[in-house]
Amino acid sequence: MRLDLPYEQPRERPDTPAAPPLEPSPVERRREHLAERAGEHRGPKVATKRRAKNASAQSPRVAKRRSVADERSVERRPRRDDIPNQMVGVSLRDEERKILADVGRFRVVSTRDIAETIYGKQNPQMERDLGFLRQKGLVEVDAVNARRDGRGGKVERIEVVTLTRAGRNAARQVSELPQGQRLYAGLVKPREVEHDAQIYRAYGKEAEHIEQKGGTNLRVQLDFELKSQVQKAIYAERKADPEREMAEIKQQVAQQFELPYVNGGIQIPDARIQYDLDQGSRTGHEDIEVLTAAYSPGHLRAKAQAGFRTYASSSDRASITAKIEDDHRMMANILEL
Repeated sequence: MRLDLPYEQPRERPDTPAAPPLEPSPVERRREHLAERAGEHRGPKVATKRRAKNASAQSPRVAKRRSVADERSVERRPRRDDIPNQMVGVSLRDEERKILADVGRFRVVSTRDIAETIYGKQNPQMERDLGFLRQKGLVEVDAVNARRDGRGGKVERIEVVTLTRAGRNAARQVSELPQGQRLYAGLVKPREVEHDAQIYRAYGKEAEHIEQKGGTNLRVQLDFELKSQVQKAIYAERKADPEREMAEIKQQVAQQFELPYVNGGIQIPDARIQYDLDQGSRTGHEDIEVLTAAYSPGHLRAKAQAGFRTYASSSDRASITAKIEDDHRMMANILEL
């Protein structure tokens, strides 16, 4: 039996004190403590990541802008590499431009040859011009020992000129060089400096021969450049067909570069002189080699078979003659520097 009794809201007694809140249990206190620790660690980690991300995205750009602004505001002493950009205000004599062009093409040239070919043996003027170019940081002048080759007596010293990197850049700007002419800077292989310096002298003699038969616009390729081109061509052929015989590849590459193939190897000259004929309608080239007493008999014969235009100094001819005394025809083809 259900009885519906009236329901009455209990009235709050103002004079009755409120019941004290229940204290959390040890488990609840532990949970609250762990939650607080988690919140403390989570907050800094998020902020740190955001700061790191923002710093990685912004700081390099800011630093770069600052460094550029600092460089603009600070006056610096120009480096050698900056000098070519200032050549507008520097007046070079024709002889000085010729020095930059010739030394750049042949890497190293002796001061004796510069005095003879450019200055007509007027050494004082050459020394003044070289001093000016050195002051501008465009050339270096060094004294190196000549080759001994078993010769006795006092060691001869050779004074040679090379370009700095700034000088090489300046030569491209102020010298009227043929398009595609490669230039060099710095002194390499000091033991071969005497031989390398003689290439310039051999070029001078061969250039006269070329110009007499109508050659113009002479360009020079040193063995550095030729070897690099030949090696790249051989590598490309081997990569294309790894099973192909190396001798066949070398013969093809030698024919491609119009170089002689002698005794299983491609013969590369000290320098190749390219020139134009008939007002540029035809082209030709001459390969020159400087022989020295340091060459072995086999090396000498290989160069002779290659058909290069060979040159040797008077001091080296005696030693070369002794090494190939049984081949008089070969000696007759060696031109004197």
